[in-house]
Amino acid sequence: MSAIRLWIETTHHAAFRYGGWAYLREVDGAVTGYAGGERSLAAGRLELTALIAMLTSLPQGAVTVKTANASLLAVLRLVANPLSPGAEGAPSEDLDLWAQLLTAAKGRTFTLQTAPAAPQAPAAFLGAWAEVGQNKAKGVGRFSAMIPKVNVAKVVLN
Repeated sequence: MSAIRLWIETTHHAAFRYGGWAYLREVDGAVTGYAGGERSLAAGRLELTALIAMLTSLPQGAVTVKTANASLLAVLRLVANPLSPGAEGAPSEDLDLWAQLLTAAKGRTFTLQTAPAAPQAPAAFLGAWAEVGQNKAKGVGRFSAMIPKVNVAKVVLN
């Protein structure tokens, strides 16, 4: 089993319905980063898309996820402890993405932590990259790319 730590942040412009996301993955000490964005979608759908991207193709193992975004933490709590369809508090929108997210999370145990939003923290770094993804998506639509390793190397992971 691999040791997996993840950090994720999103940004969304409600009036124009476009947003961006960025995440870092640390798997057995190796750190990689990804950023992306989309247009013509609600904030909740953007968050689900970002979480699917983050969890897809991870090796099996327990996962620690850190974010400064309270909404992402709420979604992740539902992923860690899924509710039966129709139960109070169970998702009723974007069920196509929820199905993909639950499939990507299947068999994992999650530890969820609130990340500090301090200027030197990973949350600030990811927030800036999420804005890059948002701005790129504004112009070209759906977008995702790896964050350059030289940038990722400068992040102090906590």
